[in-house]
Amino acid sequence: MDNVVDDKKVNQVVGSRNGESEEASTPGYELPLLLLGGFRSLIDRLHAELARQGHPDLRPAHGFALQAVGPDGATASEIGRRLGVSKQAAGKTVDRLEALGYAERADDPADARRKVVRITPRGLDALARSAAVFDELRADWVRTLGAGPVRDMEAALRTVVPPEAFRLDASSWFAGS
Repeated sequence: MDNVVDDKKVNQVVGSRNGESEEASTPGYELPLLLLGGFRSLIDRLHAELARQGHPDLRPAHGFALQAVGPDGATASEIGRRLGVSKQAAGKTVDRLEALGYAERADDPADARRKVVRITPRGLDALARSAAVFDELRADWVRTLGAGPVRDMEAALRTVVPPEAFRLDASSWFAGS
């Protein structure tokens, strides 16, 4: 099969569906690609703005890790579980967040053998700025698409996206079974 496709049908693996309505002929693979593209567009714009606002080294993975740390802090094992990665991988991410000034390790007051990762004031600043930028990005979508379509899209996604989908890990997508 030829890998070259026209500019409208990226990764098309089936023939056209002549005679069907536009909705019925839209290939199923297009929806996840559009959702991913929308996500990527938002995240790329977020990080460009965060860089402009003084956080040039912050990466998308760091944002997920800071969310996994949470407001009360967490151990590397807890962060690993929340992200769906090993304790060692979580530890490397925490090392990087520490080096950048977004997180710090402290003794756990409940257990002196454990270290708790906490978000620093710099990390809290980055999270607050991220929230504000996401509000601005949503407002851009509202200006482009209209308030109703954006609300409808959000409501539709809330209907079809199960609550358990809001987890930070994606390791199961790539790991062998």
